[in-house]
Amino acid sequence: MKAWLPILGQTQGRILFLDGFAGPGEYRGGEQGSPVIALNAFREHSARKMITAEVRFVFIEKHEDRARHLERLLQPLALELPPRSVEVVRGAFDETLAKELDALTDAGLTLAPCFAMVDPLGVSDTPMEVIARILAHPKSEIYISVMYEHINRFRGSSEFSDPLDSLYGCDDWRAYVDLDDGRERRRSLFELYKRQLRQAGAEHVVHFDLYDRGQHRYSIFHASRHPRASNEMKAAIWSVDPGGGFAFHGGQTEQLALGVEPNFRPLQDALRREFRGDRWVTIEEVEAFVMSDKTDYHRSQLRTHALIPMEHRGDLHVKRSEREGREAQGTLPGLFDRERAPHRKRPTYPAGTELRIS
Repeated sequence: MKAWLPILGQTQGRILFLDGFAGPGEYRGGEQGSPVIALNAFREHSARKMITAEVRFVFIEKHEDRARHLERLLQPLALELPPRSVEVVRGAFDETLAKELDALTDAGLTLAPCFAMVDPLGVSDTPMEVIARILAHPKSEIYISVMYEHINRFRGSSEFSDPLDSLYGCDDWRAYVDLDDGRERRRSLFELYKRQLRQAGAEHVVHFDLYDRGQHRYSIFHASRHPRASNEMKAAIWSVDPGGGFAFHGGQTEQLALGVEPNFRPLQDALRREFRGDRWVTIEEVEAFVMSDKTDYHRSQLRTHALIPMEHRGDLHVKRSEREGREAQGTLPGLFDRERAPHRKRPTYPAGTELRIS
């Protein structure tokens, strides 16, 4: 969210942060809930003065007691923001949002650019139909958590079929729930979910898994229609330290654990698979690939952790610019090495740089 606010907050007239399963705002251990974290992120943002858009926060909570507690908790924070910036809505996520979207359609209006958090305790009330209506706006994005163990535990229950049909927007999940290999079952169900998010309008679907001491706990999916949104979400997840025995693992590379000593060889391997050959590619093409959902990495990691090591090993070649070529010819008389190209002190790969990966 810290990246989302200034990016859209300086270019749009209104932006919306939507929390579909807001909860009470705080928990017994003293942990802050997502609504408090979201409001504080805006209040304390270093670029807040540059955010010219009207920023609205809508928190949907199904349970009456939790909604009342959340309202009381957010009231002092909301007083520091413009009027009507914060709203707590009592109701189920799917029903509430569908009703609001219908009202907008009837009025000939569309949803403002939206960052939606969909973080349920199970799999109910999160239909793909509603997700698709959010993604209909090209600048909207959705953060979804999926409790796979909940799916796995009740997959044979007949009353669980309708919620899963709604979650996926189809019944194709039935082909995978009885696979004997548990790892393959989870992979297949997640791949289906990503395909359905793309069919719903997403162009990039980022996926990470959270593990607790080696045991899978839940999974995160981020759906968007722009590579920059994908890149910023990956950067945000890489920056999180869950603490204790928790660790995020990459959705593209399950063996990749984000932590103190991350492994960047999968990024280098991905670049070789995508670009290896005799053709020259621009740094912009390489950046776009890394920013997309085709890797678990983000753009800021590209040069230091992939391009520089690959160039040092001879796996990457850089086309000299015309300026470097002129400098290589030399102009002072008596230089025996005037035909030698100058040494590149520190690779930077500026805009327009052409690369070849072998």
